[in-house]
Amino acid sequence: MSQTATLASPSPVSTEHVDVLIVGAGISGVGAAYHLTTQRPGTSFVVLEALPSFGGTWLTHTYPGIRSDSDLYTFGYRFKPWTGPPIATAAEILKYMGEVIDDNDLGRHIRYRHRIATADWSSADSLWTIDAVDESTGEARRFTANFLWMCQGYYRQRQGYTPDWPGMDRFQGTIVHPEEWPDDLDYAGKQVLVIGSGATAATLVPAMAGECEHITVLQRSPTYFWSARNSNEVADMLRQLDIPEEWTHEIVRRKILHDQQAVTQLAFDQPEFLRDELIKAVAAQLPEGYDVARHFTPRYRPWQQRLAFVPDGDLFTGIREGKATMVTDEVETFTETGVRTRSGDEIPADIVVTATGFNLSVLGDIAFHVDGAPLALADTVTYRGMMFTGVPNLVWVFGYFRASWTLRADLIGDFVCRLLAHMDERGAQRVTPCLRPDEADLPRLEWMDPENFNPGYLMRNMHLLPKRLDRPEWQHTQDYWVEKESLPAADLDDGCLVYG
Repeated sequence: MSQTATLASPSPVSTEHVDVLIVGAGISGVGAAYHLTTQRPGTSFVVLEALPSFGGTWLTHTYPGIRSDSDLYTFGYRFKPWTGPPIATAAEILKYMGEVIDDNDLGRHIRYRHRIATADWSSADSLWTIDAVDESTGEARRFTANFLWMCQGYYRQRQGYTPDWPGMDRFQGTIVHPEEWPDDLDYAGKQVLVIGSGATAATLVPAMAGECEHITVLQRSPTYFWSARNSNEVADMLRQLDIPEEWTHEIVRRKILHDQQAVTQLAFDQPEFLRDELIKAVAAQLPEGYDVARHFTPRYRPWQQRLAFVPDGDLFTGIREGKATMVTDEVETFTETGVRTRSGDEIPADIVVTATGFNLSVLGDIAFHVDGAPLALADTVTYRGMMFTGVPNLVWVFGYFRASWTLRADLIGDFVCRLLAHMDERGAQRVTPCLRPDEADLPRLEWMDPENFNPGYLMRNMHLLPKRLDRPEWQHTQDYWVEKESLPAADLDDGCLVYG
């Protein structure tokens, strides 16, 4: 008898095939599943989600006060009326998404705790092969799909961006990033320092101010804020008249979008006027003599970065009541007991919250290959901000900066369903964006013009993103009011898409 031990061969990985594979069960992925279900009822699909439940951002972000910074009449889906306050908590948004899943029987398509490692395209087979791990069992899972719909968002969950400031290692307190908020962090009666500005700081400060001893915001430069009551007068009036919720949702949605378009246009046509109006509105909510020029007057024009909404003026209430302090300066170093600024001021802190942005995640940090070659996404050119030259049968949902993300998720849902139907009509197995002959030598520009929009997370990671051309077909215009007409009317046979 041989003394050599015989090792059992590993069990072969079973393969499951679907027409469409959706990556992510956040706001975009759930919307994509709905559109496939309603617009293409014969299409088989699966949704792979790495987290234990749906919701994406609204599941992973657990810091105090977590809420939307877009109104839910436009951040909500066009097909499901929103009936709550315009600015909603994470719990309210998760409840809304859960109803969409239950009402449309989408849950049976979603596989939770499935983390994708690789996605490989084969032109010979006209298929994507997706290898994942079911983290609930540790088992390897393999899927093949004709079409890949990337709905995983654009930043790295639970791994926020924190600069490497001097002295952080000697600080005796707690340093926490909002994306990595611990469940057991006790800030009652503590001195809290929030480094950063924008929507996250505007959310944290009013939520924490009532419990901590004092909260200070240290910002390198100010952000534009705008404030209003967390209610909608048009919606309230329509409900008093017993107008059906479907009508109310659509009417209010159109009114908000009309107003947003006007403000966005002002940002380009009359930026100084809009700037003055925004700052004047903030000043009206602050104590007389407050240094608005220093703490609430940004260096950039409105909408070069997102406007941060303050529902019911709660951030300014904290400042008026002396519970919150704004400091406009830069970190020189951490000390044992807090932070010293470039101006030499000492800010004591028991807890430092680094609300300093996030890290971009390109295509979910999945290792992509096309016919065996690693995909260098930064070397591609984007087709309408959702597909990429040389990458067949793939769409990435990348929403708007100046309007609600879900507006574009719905538009792309329509586009993908129309594209799949067009492929069926042509008998095509694949579709690949390709530059037309007269476009091959056009200058390749960065994904986003910094003069248009320039938040820190984008500037830090622009080199990872695809290029654009100075033509509408080959860029993400970031303009919902143009795309709501141009995407439904886009000619699928204009030569930008090559079928095979």
